[in-house]
Formats: sequence, structure tokens, C-alpha cells
Amino acid sequence: MNQTTHELPLRRGRWRVALVAMAAGLALSGSNAPPAGLAPGPLEVAAEPAGLPEAIRNELTRLNPHLAPAWVDRIQNAIQASSERHGLDPALILAVIEVESHGRPEARSPKGALGLMQVMPYMMRPMGLAGNATTIEANIEAGCMILSGNIRRLGEADGISSYFWGSQIRGVGYLNRVRAARERVERALAS
Repeated sequence: MNQTTHELPLRRGRWRVALVAMAAGLALSGSNAPPAGLAPGPLEVAAEPAGLPEAIRNELTRLNPHLAPAWVDRIQNAIQASSERHGLDPALILAVIEVESHGRPEARSPKGALGLMQVMPYMMRPMGLAGNATTIEANIEAGCMILSGNIRRLGEADGISSYFWGSQIRGVGYLNRVRAARERVERALAS
């Protein structure tokens, strides 16, 4: 996957802030400390278990047994990379993928959302990502940018809800589906 130059200083260290922080006007630095004004919060990710890549691949195969092994590897790599960059729990990303597309990279909603994380193309255009809304890596990166930005602004519950509803949250059904999927994923990743 191509990297843009503004991502390179963020490759090492504990804090992954990415473009959402830049859009919010936060200063980025190459240090391991969070940018000024950004305190540790709900997006901080714990150390990754050694068997996580295999557990993610197993969960993706359970979710969509028709995925080719090469696609499973691409999705797993994209989940882990975006998880680190945006400080999101891989189980949350997998849960959103399960609820949004059932692990189908070619998914298309009646309203035009595309790919694994059902990203609207108009949301992705200003992000300047390589690929399009159906490219596995770009789709997961865009979905994680949106989700992490929502969670930073609104807290976890409303951030997850607004991923589906936008600025006018009209219920908790989506949030409950993501939470249930996340619990299943966490159990599977822990075993």
C-alpha cells in the first residue's frame, strides 16, 4: 500500500493520530508522545497478542468463507495497520466489517456505500487515499479514519452510532449490533 509522506513520521511509537488529527488542526510530531492537547483516551490500543494475525484471519474466514486466502491476508494486514494508525481495537474494526458488509469486499448498499466498511465515495475523496472505495486497504483506512474521528469527537457509543447515522443519531440498533459483533469477535480472538 502506498504511504503518503504525512504518514511516515507516525509509523513508530505508541500514538497513531493520522489525517483526522491533521484535519482537526492538531500538530503532528515524530515523537512517541501524543500531540499537544490530545490526552490518552478510549482509542488507546493495548499491546497486541502474538497470535492476533492468525485469529483475525480465522474470524474473517468464519465471517466470509468465500474469501480467497490472499484477500484474507490483505484484509488482516489492513485491519492491523489501520488499527495501529488510528488507535482502534481490531475487534471493533472486525465488528464494523461484520455488521456493514459481512466481510464482503464487493458489498454495495442501496444508498451507494461501498466495500468492507461501507464507505460513501464522497466521504473518501477528500482523504487523498490511494485506490478507490472498493480497494481493500483504502476502504478499511477510510472507514477507520471516519470511525476514529467520530469516537474522538463524540465518545465511543455515539461515535460508533454516528458511523451509521451521521450527525443525526436516530436509535441504538446499529450500536447494539456492533457491540454484539464485537463481543463475538473478542471471544474468538481470545481463544
